[in-house]
Amino acid sequence: MELLSHNFPADFIRSVNIAKGNPDQVEPLIAFDDAERLSLLIRATAIVFSDPRSKELHQLIERIAPSDATVMITGETGTGKELVARHVHALSRRADRPFVAINCGAFAETLIESELFGYEKGAYTGALQGKPGWFETASSGTLFLDEIGDLPLPMQVKLLRVLQEREVVRLGARRPIPIDVRVIAATNVDLSEAVRAGRFREDLFYRLQVIALPLPPLRERPGDILPLTQHFLQIYAKRLHVQKTGLHPDAELALINYPWPGNIRELENVIHRALLVCSGALLQVRDLHLPGWIFTESATTDVTIQANKTDAVGDSVVAVTTVLSAWQALLNTEEVIDFEQVQQELVAAAWHHRQCNQVQAAKQLNISRNTLRTYLKKSQLI
Repeated sequence: MELLSHNFPADFIRSVNIAKGNPDQVEPLIAFDDAERLSLLIRATAIVFSDPRSKELHQLIERIAPSDATVMITGETGTGKELVARHVHALSRRADRPFVAINCGAFAETLIESELFGYEKGAYTGALQGKPGWFETASSGTLFLDEIGDLPLPMQVKLLRVLQEREVVRLGARRPIPIDVRVIAATNVDLSEAVRAGRFREDLFYRLQVIALPLPPLRERPGDILPLTQHFLQIYAKRLHVQKTGLHPDAELALINYPWPGNIRELENVIHRALLVCSGALLQVRDLHLPGWIFTESATTDVTIQANKTDAVGDSVVAVTTVLSAWQALLNTEEVIDFEQVQQELVAAAWHHRQCNQVQAAKQLNISRNTLRTYLKKSQLI
């Protein structure tokens, strides 16, 4: 059974500083100390506050962390929402108390109430003894409710009451139990739109949004890309026992210009894969295998052709010609082409172009969704 709650000791998260040229100029980086200790799926394993927008966010975190106010963190998948929540906890007066993280979308609807609020012996068939819920488990600490937008409407009503009354009632019990818990919620969906659509309660929305921490996607904070890259290079070079820790200038440029739909987690996967296939002292553009990008190499320099933006050209004939020219440039190198890799890159490009919608991407490529998922899994995108 997949681990749904992460209640690890404080040293599971580490906060370090990254030097940028000038040893006196450092940027804070928050990372899981050993990301392999739990299944992170597509979560970010590190976040850095180097870009101006990230620095503003970090200053806000430092201001609001000491309070007990409820916090709502919003951002795309893989941007580091849980790491921000843990950082808020680490800077709060509850830092020496439990930090409990649960994914609201991971529970079966019939189990959510008993998981959150606990149950008494005999509350339902199979309940041979009572069990505290996650609110009680996080007593005097912080409870992180990830993917709060996936919480069913009936549970939203009960959660609202808990936040208002500061007490829980176990399933099958009548006596309320007082709680002292700071709640931090997170979501990758637009809750204001969900409120308008009737999928999320407006009163709960405002109760959770006492303090809003919007976390921009990686493409909107390019100043974080290279510091994060250096962090992942160091981590995976050590793990893979390789000495390659440098980046070719063209590779740096490609990393900065790529849109990163998978955010920090995608960047980590790209660097991991690049270190595995790199044959030189520096990571080259061709080693990155960025989905939707085609790279060819001349005798003197790397030539980068971005193939996934041809849809911006109004004339489809011009778009097709551009793509064919890119392939022709690749064929002119006379190098052996990894056809399987070409297919994987095309599938990944279609998936990103369709905003990660598997059904639409499979339809555009005229393949089944299962075939599409096979390629995406090989590319470590899902």
